[in-house]
Amino acid sequence: MFLAAVPYDNLIGVEQHFLHIPDGFLSIGVSLVCWAITVIILAVAIRRTEGELAERQIPLMGVMAAFIFAAQMINFPVAGGTSGHMVGGALAAITLGPWAAMLVMTAVISVQALLFQDGGLLVMGANILNMGLITVVIGYGLYRAVQGQSTAVRLSVAGMAAWLSVMAGALLTGLQLWLSGTSPLTIVMPAMLGIHAVIGIGEALITVAALAFILRTRPGLLGEPGTAHGGRGWIAVGGLATLAVLLLAPLASANPDGLEWVAEELGFLEAGLEAPYEILPDYTVPFLGETAVSTILAGIVGALVVVGVIVLSVKWVQRRPLASNS
Repeated sequence: MFLAAVPYDNLIGVEQHFLHIPDGFLSIGVSLVCWAITVIILAVAIRRTEGELAERQIPLMGVMAAFIFAAQMINFPVAGGTSGHMVGGALAAITLGPWAAMLVMTAVISVQALLFQDGGLLVMGANILNMGLITVVIGYGLYRAVQGQSTAVRLSVAGMAAWLSVMAGALLTGLQLWLSGTSPLTIVMPAMLGIHAVIGIGEALITVAALAFILRTRPGLLGEPGTAHGGRGWIAVGGLATLAVLLLAPLASANPDGLEWVAEELGFLEAGLEAPYEILPDYTVPFLGETAVSTILAGIVGALVVVGVIVLSVKWVQRRPLASNS
């Protein structure tokens, strides 16, 4: 959410867009520090999930990852001619728990960078930290504090947590830009927090709507007392919901999102560097061009790849205790 749809027309002569921080916006030093922090947190997440992820959790993680990937493709318009899209960290944390949610968000953001050239490779650690780790911590921490309260209270707190998670990500991004010498703190921070305060409202509304639907149809997924886990029917429901979102992807707002607007207003938009390679750039299939079919097909490919990454990652984590005991 912190960067979206930034045109590269003036940089490389070809229209290209991205949703996350590109290489060039952050200094090498800041990027490496973000990578170090991200790796340490993910190592803890892997350690905490060793031997704890049951087989039934793999489909849920896969469906959630695919849904969040799809939801991030849709920019919704907000005030002032800007737009935003869902991040999903709070929703993932509430439904999966913090450690599994971190793995899911990392898979989504990594696939976006590696397959769709959405966000830089050097700054991927920063993107994972801003969107996939801090959002999970805030979402899970606040929601857990009101477990056992009424549904209305929990949904209200979930919405607040989602909004705060967006603000936290924007805060980190602003700090990273300042530390990189990209923009003065007194200028970039008000701009980042101001625009994301509005974008965060959309994140809150989507998160509350998704959780309300889950509580009404599959409360066992949220550990509701006296309810079963929900059976396998929720997999089909989640898959259909993801497909429905992907079909709406071509209708996404073309307005500048988050840091794109800030970068353009503050004059550092052209600092973004060209991706070193292209596979499915700008969420399109190259031979199909920038068409609705191309966007939908690219989205389906991305969702399937994310699910595959989740399955392989969880299987690897599950085998780690066995390997260490052998």
